[in-house]
Amino acid sequence: MSIKKIAFIVDKMPYKSETSRLALTHAIASQTVEIHLEDGENVEPVLAFIGAGVLNCLRNQKASETYGVTTLESHIKNALLTDIKVLICEEDVKKYGLTEDQIIMDAEDIGADMPSELVPFSTIMGEIESADHIMFF
Repeated sequence: MSIKKIAFIVDKMPYKSETSRLALTHAIASQTVEIHLEDGENVEPVLAFIGAGVLNCLRNQKASETYGVTTLESHIKNALLTDIKVLICEEDVKKYGLTEDQIIMDAEDIGADMPSELVPFSTIMGEIESADHIMFF
């Protein structure tokens, strides 16, 4: 079985650009490529938030009410719903003074079984090093 691992790394703040949303959209869309692959081939996406990118993972975003657009929170939850591994750098969460209850750790409310993971940067580096392709956003 041939698996191509793609690491989607988000290190940009969720403000004033579409960068974070593009990363989430690409990661979720990577799950649909299996229809174009040969038997035994697959894609394994990993979505990691580092640096200022951890600010994308805040709960209770108000983009829907304020701007009439879907929130990054809903995109992260959809990524979890499609079983994408979502990693959040614990050192950066601490650096920004966030606590675990302020960030998106699961999507049980929409039926997702897979939680996001608060991990050390070394774990994220391990995912990057083992990836066949790396995409920085």
